Amino acid sequence: MNSENEPSEETKRQWHQDPSNWILGIFYYNKEDKRIFPPKRIQWMGWTINFANPMSVSAILILLLLILSLATLNN
Repeated sequence: MNSENEPSEETKRQWHQDPSNWILGIFYYNKEDKRIFPPKRIQWMGWTINFANPMSVSAILILLLLILSLATLNN
């Protein structure tokens, strides 16, 4: 995403504070937000995955497959 299409910090803050973007209060799901890893609901706790972004879901699946394959190689 280029800088002229990137949402403002105010827009990102509004998305983050909108309860409708949080499933069960812990899963971030916002199709408008193109970030793969937005901050968690409690921001000082780190980052979460935007489950509405196909790239983030793919990234987490690849990471899980890598962990599982490494775990099976060690046995």
